[in-house]
Amino acid sequence: MKIHEYQGKELLRRFDVKTPRGVVATTVAEAEAAATTLGSFPVVVKAQIHAGGRGKGGGVKLAKTAEDLTAHASAILGMNLVTHQTGPEGRLVRTLLIEEGLKIKQEFYLGIVLDRAASRNVFMASAAGGMDIEEVAAHSPEQILKEYIDPAVGFQAFQARKLAFGLGLPPALVGKAVKFMLALYKAAIELDTSLVEINPFLLTEDGEFYALDAKITFDDNAMFRHKDFAGLRDLNEEEELEIEASKFDLNYIKLDGNIACMVNGAGLAMATMDIIKLAGGEPANFLDVGGGASQERVENAFRILLADPNVQAVLINIFGGIVRCDMVARGVVEAAKNLGVKVPIVVRLEGTNVEEGQRVLQESGMNFLVANGMKDAAEKVVAAAGA
Repeated sequence: MKIHEYQGKELLRRFDVKTPRGVVATTVAEAEAAATTLGSFPVVVKAQIHAGGRGKGGGVKLAKTAEDLTAHASAILGMNLVTHQTGPEGRLVRTLLIEEGLKIKQEFYLGIVLDRAASRNVFMASAAGGMDIEEVAAHSPEQILKEYIDPAVGFQAFQARKLAFGLGLPPALVGKAVKFMLALYKAAIELDTSLVEINPFLLTEDGEFYALDAKITFDDNAMFRHKDFAGLRDLNEEEELEIEASKFDLNYIKLDGNIACMVNGAGLAMATMDIIKLAGGEPANFLDVGGGASQERVENAFRILLADPNVQAVLINIFGGIVRCDMVARGVVEAAKNLGVKVPIVVRLEGTNVEEGQRVLQESGMNFLVANGMKDAAEKVVAAAGA
């Protein structure tokens, strides 16, 4: 689950991670009042959406006067902000963060993320702060310093010092930087985050460090430990179909392709998307209906798939282990009838009660394309989508 910058900063302050003073506003009048609360200019007007690149898209502006503030708040609130992370459709700006302006001396980058290849969290730092870290990683990977963290002992002070000196900080400031990094790591672990990014990690002219931005993503699997985080969720920032899928406990992520996938098991879902691409197609989603999916759940999943207007064909790839193939087949048939399906459907069933499942499909009176194996299924669905 992603949260907004202002929410992330509120959480980080609990762990003594220093952030600029700021006030949230949802109207121009509230933005003007926020400047009074902060007490002086300049202030920064920042659009709050779940995407990076806001400054380049016109969503972050410096206001040196009250007139500037009113103009910037009026322009940004209600704008459709397009960045490299939103896609061409952009995101509607409903909330602003009005933040005190700081005297910038230098900008750095800090990040904590799970490195799945190493099976460990990695603490990253770079002197190329304020830039798109993806661009730095692609073109100048040597500028990103990394310290891998042993989960048994956690992030150690000597590792933080190594990163601080690697950033080129003067010895007099290393202690402050280390304190900041250790606090940030504590926040990341105790909040059960899958990603924490501070970009930029700011050094001011008076020698203080701040989290000038805060990007935090929670590990959804740990949300049972943080019931209070539910209120941080902003449904306006999420895909409508993903919200609908969550109501039925379905693992669904919308993608940009035109071939919908319904699969049981995350590994099989990934393999299915891969083989679709190998066959020359583009998957429209990731959807795992789960190992014990009921007929009703399968029907709900099918309805969500078909609600995507980009879908031109559907591939159903089910391995019947815990879930029976005949139950999946009945759910698919009922959903197809109830929804008046117009797109071709390719079905590959294997496992428990596969013969009964195939019989259900054949006797449904509907024109399902039955595949023999994953390769055949991928080729058939790509051809059907192209046709």
